[in-house]
Amino acid sequence: MLQIIKKVYSRLIWEIKLCFPFLQSKREKDWCRWLDVKGDETLRVEYDLNENSIVFDLGGYKGSWTAEIFSRYCCFVYIFEPVEEFASFIEKRFSRNKKIKLFKFGLADVTKDVEIAICADGSSIFKTNEHSAKIKLIKATDFFEEEGIHKIDLMKINIEGAGYDLLDHLIESGFIKNIKNIQVQFHDIVAEAVKRRASIQEQLKKTHVLTYCYDFIWENWTIKDDYKKIVCFS
Repeated sequence: MLQIIKKVYSRLIWEIKLCFPFLQSKREKDWCRWLDVKGDETLRVEYDLNENSIVFDLGGYKGSWTAEIFSRYCCFVYIFEPVEEFASFIEKRFSRNKKIKLFKFGLADVTKDVEIAICADGSSIFKTNEHSAKIKLIKATDFFEEEGIHKIDLMKINIEGAGYDLLDHLIESGFIKNIKNIQVQFHDIVAEAVKRRASIQEQLKKTHVLTYCYDFIWENWTIKDDYKKIVCFS
């Protein structure tokens, strides 16, 4: 009952803020901007992709974004979902699709086993919850080498706080220049999130250009032309 009351209260406060924009925080204003442009239906799925493109979906959850991307471009999709109950759903959903490959682990800066709090699409290794599970994380560059991945046309990162360490790893290893588009949702559930995001953005500016940005909602970085020619993206 208490949870229901909290949800109703939060919804009521949000409705009031929608009517009186001056009450909104910057984050809330960005969220309204995102809704205005229908970002989930436009910005997150409109890319220069084709049937030969390689897409990585980090934080697959139930595969909705992958389904939309595939329906538009018929591209190859590598989908990563370390939580077994969500991974099983994805496995059944795309069981007949040979171009969508499921991996029941996450990509990270190091290979390790960790505990994750299960909370639907907000499941995170940085949260605590009565419902938790052990998951496996694999060092990203080791995975690329093992699978023979030399370039990625689009990488979506929505891994509830773990994106900071992963992006640092991709930048430090130099593999970042082999990723044409990086669509990332940063989360403020980790220590010094604002500072870490700013640091990563400064590093990304060396190889990529920011094409849209809604703070801590979604942002996209596209490879600079100089690097595009070197890697020869599709």
